[in-house]
Amino acid sequence: MFEVLIPRLRVRTVYDIDLNLLQEKGYKGIITDLDNTLVGAKDPLATPKLTAWLEEVKRQGFKLVVVSNNDQARVSTFCAPLDIQFVHKARKPSSRPFSKGMELMGLHPEETVVVGDQLLTDVLGGNRMKLFTILVQPIAIQDEGFGTRINRRIERIVTSRLRKQGLWHEEE
Repeated sequence: MFEVLIPRLRVRTVYDIDLNLLQEKGYKGIITDLDNTLVGAKDPLATPKLTAWLEEVKRQGFKLVVVSNNDQARVSTFCAPLDIQFVHKARKPSSRPFSKGMELMGLHPEETVVVGDQLLTDVLGGNRMKLFTILVQPIAIQDEGFGTRINRRIERIVTSRLRKQGLWHEEE
């Protein structure tokens, strides 16, 4: 029942994603969440370390789109200085924003990776679209809004049940 919430890969941060391996597997584009995936929910701009990582992503030939449930002001303030396309007010896990992200990159599901920090939005939406999903640990849980805090409680229930079924391992 909860299998659709299992990411294909779990890493600590975006910096732990093996871009070379993704290329070898034929992936050409990354749809990434913004808040608590790339920066904390209250951080308006990319850190120098993140900027360097995003430049490396592009240098390696990946296309990149930010898909966020946040509003246009928040997402454009972050994306504009980095020259990154974005989809705001995405309403993830709806399939529409993932389709829009792929359309902006000119890619198909088998060429696309989704990176995010939430099972109920990023992973669920990506898995439903048959995308390769990567779950990162959230950057600043203390800055999350009310809706995300509810999602986190549900995530704890889901991961507990998946552990009992042998489908979620902490060492991953």
